[in-house]
Amino acid sequence: MSRRVLLCGMAGSVLPVWAQSKKVVGAGATFPARVYEKWAEAYGSSRPVSVEYDPTGSGDGVDKISHRKVLFGGTDVPLSTADLDKHGLLQIPTMAGAVVPVFNLPGVKAGDLKLTGELLADLFMGRVTQWNDRRIAALNPGLRLPALAVRRVVRSDKSGSTHAFAQYLALSSPAFAREAGVSKLPRWPGEVLAAAGSSGVVKLLAQTQGGLSFTGLDRVRRDELQFASLHNRSGAWVVPSENAVQAAVQASDVHRQGDDTASTLDMPGPLSWPISLVTFVLFDRLGEGALRSRDALQFFYWAFTQGDKMIHGTGFSPLPALLQARTSRRMMELAMSRGMTLSAY
Repeated sequence: MSRRVLLCGMAGSVLPVWAQSKKVVGAGATFPARVYEKWAEAYGSSRPVSVEYDPTGSGDGVDKISHRKVLFGGTDVPLSTADLDKHGLLQIPTMAGAVVPVFNLPGVKAGDLKLTGELLADLFMGRVTQWNDRRIAALNPGLRLPALAVRRVVRSDKSGSTHAFAQYLALSSPAFAREAGVSKLPRWPGEVLAAAGSSGVVKLLAQTQGGLSFTGLDRVRRDELQFASLHNRSGAWVVPSENAVQAAVQASDVHRQGDDTASTLDMPGPLSWPISLVTFVLFDRLGEGALRSRDALQFFYWAFTQGDKMIHGTGFSPLPALLQARTSRRMMELAMSRGMTLSAY
């Protein structure tokens, strides 16, 4: 994926990305990047449009679209109505996914390690420092836990998936909320290992015996990472899956009330994965900016109608049908207000 977001003009001047209408450039959240890439490949295969997405992190995606450096920004942390109004942006949910605790332990199979939210919070605060600690052993009778130090691997950049993970830990542990805080870049207590982006974290984890981290379900599958099972709000042990994400979304007000910014963390239900989240894209909705965004709007409008089948098997889940219809209507209303039309094909 290209990191270039400006095109050169004929006389050596620099033109903004919208100066060439057949090139759509976005940046932001790493969490959904693989799906956006699949959509872009399918969309561009039958039309003269190039869609490029640079997975630089949610914080950078919000910054770039706010300053109109790209045509759309990706974020896993929804902006408030006040911030959307301040920056003149339209916010659209695109899909749901899972954040998953992952580790690097010899002799432990994926899914066999069981952790509660409270214990996971203590691990990431540095309060539990050895993998054979009695608290971990008590949850995992019969599992041979190595006498290795717990080495935390976290994101060095501002990350929406980090924000969701920290929110879950804060829900599970008031101490985490006080000491680390909920943000895209928490104050991790003690000494941690850090790397930029999901790819950087996965690479560093692979090099760190005794490592503990978190990443998206798509990366877990792609890189065959060791992952933990979690104890959910309804008292069930669950493993991350697309069905578990769907169960969490269906139990939330995202599905029940049509509120696309409602929390999907720690939802009730025996199948719900407790660290599920919805990811978003942001567009310019003001005047000429909305006109410049037409190709980006058209791409995502097409994705809502044609892209669900490409989500299956990726580790992500499509949004509920009613929410998709509501979201598509908002995109169409913006387009029509600027004299544009959008096509599902």
